[in-house]
Amino acid sequence: MGFAAASQARAETNKPFVIVGFGDSLMAGYLLGPDEGFVPQLQKALHDKGFDNVVVRNAGVSGDTTSGGLSRLDWSIGAETDAVILELGANDALRGIDPEITRDNLEKMIETLKKRHIAVLLAGMLSPPNMGSDYAGRFNTIYPDLAKKYSLSLYPFFLDGVTTHDNLTLADGMHPNPQGVAVMVKGILPKVEALIAKTQASAARP
Repeated sequence: MGFAAASQARAETNKPFVIVGFGDSLMAGYLLGPDEGFVPQLQKALHDKGFDNVVVRNAGVSGDTTSGGLSRLDWSIGAETDAVILELGANDALRGIDPEITRDNLEKMIETLKKRHIAVLLAGMLSPPNMGSDYAGRFNTIYPDLAKKYSLSLYPFFLDGVTTHDNLTLADGMHPNPQGVAVMVKGILPKVEALIAKTQASAARP
């Protein structure tokens, strides 16, 4: 092996595993400090578990819907990205957007990422109770359906363990405070670890 080839091999070996958190205010860290949001807390949790070569990047935009996410997907997800945590849909439900539009937007994002050979962890959302049972029945099936169709890893409810707990949310009762984010990170961490392992194993195959 020549010097150039050896240098390239070392560079590839040392290349960080890049995860992009692609979502709305829940991903962006709404009203939280620079170290308190989901992305920095997930980054620290991974490093604490020994994933020193993993970099988590924040592509969360407060107020974003699945339509907004679809429109910015290509320029928000760089070529160096290995995996995406796809977390969108909460604002669709809050605005009463037709669940079929939400489903279609998420499906298009998933298909685009798969074509780019980027692994996806789908972070699910549940319809707010005030939207009624009919809307909930149509909305809540979106994430498990898409995960099954595209063989994706699914974390069923991104806010699991946080909603309805006043001590884990901000004054609005919707967004997590730093302690709430810690609960979210602890819950999803095994899924993220599995995603990293699976993606790296696939990349290592000849």
